[in-house]
Formats: sequence, structure tokens, C-alpha cells
Amino acid sequence: MENLIIQISKYVLMILFTIYTFYCFRVFAVKNKNRQNRIFRGQRTLTLLIHLLCTALLFMNTKNVSVLILGALQIVFYLVCVKLYQMFYKGLSKLILNNMMMCMMIGFIMLERLAIEQTVKQFVLAAAAAGICLFVPLFIHRFTFWERLGWQYAAAGILLLLLVFVIGQEKYGAANWVEFGGVGFQPSEFVKIIYVFFIAAVLSKSRSFKEILMITGVAGIHVIILVLEKDLGAALIFFVTYLMMLYIGTEKLAYLLVGFGGGTAAAVGAYHVFSHVRVRVVAWRDPWSVIDAEGYQIAQSLFALGNGGWDGTGLNRGLPESIPVVESDFVFAAISEELGAIFAICLILVYLSSYIMFVNIALKMKKEFYKLTAFGLSVIFIFQVLLCVGGVVKFIPSTGLTLPLISNGGSSIVSTIVIFSVIQGMYILNEKGVNESERK
Repeated sequence: MENLIIQISKYVLMILFTIYTFYCFRVFAVKNKNRQNRIFRGQRTLTLLIHLLCTALLFMNTKNVSVLILGALQIVFYLVCVKLYQMFYKGLSKLILNNMMMCMMIGFIMLERLAIEQTVKQFVLAAAAAGICLFVPLFIHRFTFWERLGWQYAAAGILLLLLVFVIGQEKYGAANWVEFGGVGFQPSEFVKIIYVFFIAAVLSKSRSFKEILMITGVAGIHVIILVLEKDLGAALIFFVTYLMMLYIGTEKLAYLLVGFGGGTAAAVGAYHVFSHVRVRVVAWRDPWSVIDAEGYQIAQSLFALGNGGWDGTGLNRGLPESIPVVESDFVFAAISEELGAIFAICLILVYLSSYIMFVNIALKMKKEFYKLTAFGLSVIFIFQVLLCVGGVVKFIPSTGLTLPLISNGGSSIVSTIVIFSVIQGMYILNEKGVNESERK
């Protein structure tokens, strides 16, 4: 009987999430506000149904009462968070809110499935971040000094990154962790937000060649520090984000081409200089030749993807535990195996719809600082998704990055909630029609 329920449920989950994903793009074509609101209400209903069904399946398989308790708390969190965000963010983008909450709920479910002992910490951090971020619109609207801090952002970011060399710890081959009072975090997860503010603030004031050289030098310092920490994924995100912001800010294709050319040369150099880079490239090119060592993780990920097929094995019926660090770097493989490739593709499309909305907001912003900030944060978000998913499916070498809002990792989920909240605040600013003269 249980097998029958599992088989039916995986198709139900697939259908529910496919409908949710369809709504993500359908809403762009709907102009009537009432119809849009019906779509958004439908998305929230689908999110709750998916979460309730997954919780029931996990309880059926584990008989663990903690699953029911955590599931109930997460439902309460969802309802309260949606209500409060709509109160504090007057005129917010409901699509962005719905997508943020959907991804977090999927993340809670997968973490309960893979490492239930870590779910409480992840849940508490997400709830705390969501609560604090309720005040982001107030900070954006009431204070006007954000764009005047330019180089101060850079100094703060570099100091935070350098902190790792003083009191840092190494995890999974990268020395990018700092621990205070038993609580560890990755400074780079928060510095990437400050980094975007730095580039946006300086570029919005001056685009002279001298100024661009200075920005490039400081951005390069960020990247070099991350490379020395062996945090190659974060270094790549910082590098690409700077290039894209520079191109949008100056509209000069030459800068983009020179930047990518220099980045390619640096990547080749890193391959010859750093042994850990060569290890990852070898594991990517031919994981089967080193399946007992460096290639084990990606090989197990590919086995999981193949085992899941289009419809998945069913929640709690796969073998994702065979993948090292599956709850963090390779959670996408676990989703693909147990919930199926169709569910996983829909998840990517949900991320894509959020990115489209982010860019749409950036393009509509009147102030150059806010425009560049929103665009920079959108690049960080979608490029992290690309690197994480690409590493899991062997499209690119694994970079050790988390899947935003889903993977286990307190620093990651908190920083991503902040990114969503900052862009929401800017969306509200734009919707209210605040122009340059009104902000002075």
C-alpha cells in the first residue's frame, strides 16, 4: 500500500509543481490585477499542498513525530511570513515573495529528508532573517546615504574576507569559514552583497577610465583573496558580477570582452598553479577514472540523476545519502533523484522567473545606484544557481556552491533572503514612482 501511495504521490507533486511553474510565467502576460492576484493565491495554495503532501510522505516513511512538528511550524512560518511581508512591503512583487517562500519550503522538506538534525538550525536562521528583513523597506526609504558610502563598502568587504586568514577554518577544502561562539558563517556570503553596493555606488558617480581602473583593482583584490582561500565558486561569482555591472554601467562591450579574456587567462593560470583546481578539473572531465577518490562525488551525483529519471523514485525512496555533502552542494541531485527531472527542471524555471523579475525591476529603476544594485544582485543570484546546478549535472566543474534557499547552509539562506528583500524594497521604491528630485 505504501508503495502505491509513493508512486501516486510523485505524480501529484510533479503536476502541482508544474502548475506552479506555469503560473510563474503566465502572470507576465496577465495585465488585470484581479487575475494576477488569483494566480498568486493559486501559487500559495499549491505551495502549501506540496509541503503538506511531502510532510505526510516523510512521516509515513520515517514514523518520526519530529517531522510532523517541524512541518506544522513551517506552515505557520509560511503563513505568517507571507502576511507580514505584504504588510511591511506595501506593493511588493508577489511573484518574488511566492518564489522565495516556495524554494524555502522545498529546502526544509529536503533537509528533513537528508539531515533532519540540521533542519531546526536552518529553520531558525531562515525565520530570523525573514523577520529582520521586514525592516529593509524602511532602511531603503528612510535613509539616503547608501550610495554615498562607495569605498567604505570596499574596505568593509575586504576586511571581512581577510578575517578568514586570522580566525578562519577550513571546510570541504576551502578556508572560508569563521566561527564565533560555536556559530560558523561564511563571510563571502555577506560580502557579495556589500561588494555589489560598492560597485554600484562608485559607478553611479563616475565612469572615467581612471575610476574604472581603481574599481577594477579593488574588485580584483576581492577575487584574489577568495582564490587564496580556495573559495573558487565565490571568486567566480565576484568576477562575473563585476564584469556584468561594469558593462551595464558603461555600455562598453570592450570592457566585457577584455574582462572575459583576462578571466580565461587567469583560469588557465590557476589550473597550472593550484593543485586543487587541477583535481576538480580531472573529476569533471573523467570522474570514472578517479571514482574511488576525487570523482566519487560527481559520479554518485550522475548515478542519482540517472536513477531518478523523469518522474523520480519517490520521496524517501532514493539513495541520495551516497553522495558526499548531498544536503549542501549536491541537493539538486537529491531533488532530481527522488522528485524527478521534471520537478527539477521546474525548479530551475522558478529560479529563472525570479531572475526575470529582478532584471525587470532593475531596468525600471530611475536612480542609477538602485538600478546597478538590483542588477548586480540578480547576477549573483542566477549565476550561483547556474554554478550549483552545472556542477551537479557535470556541465562544469563543481565549485562547492549551495543552491539558493534550498541547500543546507545558514550563511547562504540568510544572504539570499537579504538579496530578495533588498530587491523587493527597490521594487516598492519604483512602484511608488520615486524620482531623482524626490530622493534628494
